[in-house]
Amino acid sequence: MSIPRFHCPGELVATDVGSEYALPDPVAHHAHRVLRLAVGDRVTLFTGTGGEFAATILRTGKRTAIVQVDAFDSVERESKLAVTLVQGIAANDSMDHALRRSVELGAAAIRPVLTTRSARLPDGERGEKRLAHWRQIVIAACEQCGRNRIPEVHGVIALERLLADRDPAAAGLVLSPEADLTIAAGPAPGGALDLLVGPEGGFSPDEIACARRGGMTAVRLGPRVLRTETAALAALATINALWGDFR
Repeated sequence: MSIPRFHCPGELVATDVGSEYALPDPVAHHAHRVLRLAVGDRVTLFTGTGGEFAATILRTGKRTAIVQVDAFDSVERESKLAVTLVQGIAANDSMDHALRRSVELGAAAIRPVLTTRSARLPDGERGEKRLAHWRQIVIAACEQCGRNRIPEVHGVIALERLLADRDPAAAGLVLSPEADLTIAAGPAPGGALDLLVGPEGGFSPDEIACARRGGMTAVRLGPRVLRTETAALAALATINALWGDFR
């Protein structure tokens, strides 16, 4: 069985090695009540800003868990190519799947965007809850895949606004089934890349044209039309194989 990993934001530093640490309430609940971890079990903790801590459970209560911080490891598992996934907002399950898999595949940041055909984000508090839900998915994916830095999930913005504010000299790819180029035939990026993926209905022709004017290169993923969550996964895997940490 692999050692469980838990995100403990901003509460641990390397000098805490050798001391006791009370797990945050939600983490303690998940460790003790959901995973049924007991005294003597080992866990891995990370703050989301780099590195991870090895720890051992010392005591548990109904709502608490105390660990001994045993060691700190500065290990990094980030991709050398910082890809920002610019994802047209999709329906709930599709959006969740795209975000989860993009984190596993090393996306450095995520920008949800509103497009002509995207699912709509609820107004007010419901919209804020949706954004918080996406951020929690990203954290859970980091716990699962071993990443020690949490990719930022930016606030929702209209695609037109994002493209207007974007540096046209920055590397960027927009997925389009009608594009002439494949990803492999496109230009090799430097240290950063924006990847623009459409929602379930894809991008409108005007949006593709706007992305091109904003400095992005239109590319396709073979002869088939992929679902949005599949397209994000396939594109990130291809990018990693060509220029990232699959090499």
